[in-house]
Amino acid sequence: MLPDSEVAELLSFLSRDTRPDVKGHTTEYILGLSGNRDGCRFLRSKPDLLVALFALTSDPSIAIVKDCYHILINLSADETLHQVLVSDVKVLPVLMKRLLDPEYWFSDKICTILSNLTRHTKTCKTVLKVLEEEAGLAKLVDIFCTEDFNKKAKFHYLSPLLSNLTQLPEARNYILDKDRCVIQRLFPFTQYQASAVRRAGVIGTLRNCCFDHAHHDWLLSDAVDILPFLLLPLAGPEELTEEENEGLPVDLQYLPEDKKREEDPDIRKMLLETLLLLTATKAGRDNLKEKSVYPIMREFHNWEKDVHVTAACEKLVQVLIGDEPEQGMENLMEVEIPEDVEGKLKEADVKEQEELEKMRQEEEEEERKKKRQEEEEERKKKKSEAEETDKGQESGLIR
Repeated sequence: MLPDSEVAELLSFLSRDTRPDVKGHTTEYILGLSGNRDGCRFLRSKPDLLVALFALTSDPSIAIVKDCYHILINLSADETLHQVLVSDVKVLPVLMKRLLDPEYWFSDKICTILSNLTRHTKTCKTVLKVLEEEAGLAKLVDIFCTEDFNKKAKFHYLSPLLSNLTQLPEARNYILDKDRCVIQRLFPFTQYQASAVRRAGVIGTLRNCCFDHAHHDWLLSDAVDILPFLLLPLAGPEELTEEENEGLPVDLQYLPEDKKREEDPDIRKMLLETLLLLTATKAGRDNLKEKSVYPIMREFHNWEKDVHVTAACEKLVQVLIGDEPEQGMENLMEVEIPEDVEGKLKEADVKEQEELEKMRQEEEEEERKKKRQEEEEERKKKKSEAEETDKGQESGLIR
């Protein structure tokens, strides 16, 4: 994109001693480069430039620091730059130390960068290793759960960071440690109305933890009681029978008329997937049946409009009302599926996703058609009103 001579000139402008206006123009230019894939790939081949930019995140100028962090956010969103940022630029130790500073201005930007860097397993492992060396997962959870740890930051993007980290068994083991009570600290954020990002990240974390079926009995026990926190966002104001209400967990009984469900369809789908994971064992299925999960799902299914969420709901309902698997196959996560059957299941799943996508597109097209009709009617109405006004003016009725 740029010849080496121009890259060298750019690099010379990224010194702390350079005039602020020159530095500012340079970081603005590189920010523009980082805004598209080709620019990111070009910068990937210029580690010296990236090192200089990272050094400017401690520049006296707030505007320059902000530009540099935005560049790093853009770069970290591209998986091909992860190793460059981690190994060549060595961003992790510095970012971790700054994250722990309760007075640091740009902690939210750091959370976004770390969240981006942990999307893929290889870099995620590196981030967790550095995190353990610098602070530990315990400190990260403390910051996340402590209101006003840093009055200059909201830390919402620590939530997807935690979710990404729990892809790894080591992180899940910490979250699920029975003596630490970590997972219980996350539950209130399943309904944190101020941020969908925070809600989604926490529910993603819970879903990842539920892949470890050995912990299901503990998660569903009175000691943890995860079920109400997964069900409540899916429950609505519909009236249930007295018998159905009494079978529910106390927090879900006799909900008010103004009770609203989770508004984000992706989050609703994750909640359903988490509940489905908890039905992997017979004990889990029995627990969800005893706690009257089905009536909540029945009303939810009647309310839900998103085809992908509806499909997830139907899978859960099938497990709740279906027959128990035959002896020896009670744990659905341990059942070995023959290769030919697995292939057919994958084909069926692909076909189902294609059909759901087709339905979604048809619904969107119908909505667009309806909107066009409404706009056309509105246009005709305005045209008619304008014509009436013109007639009135011509006849002298309007002075």
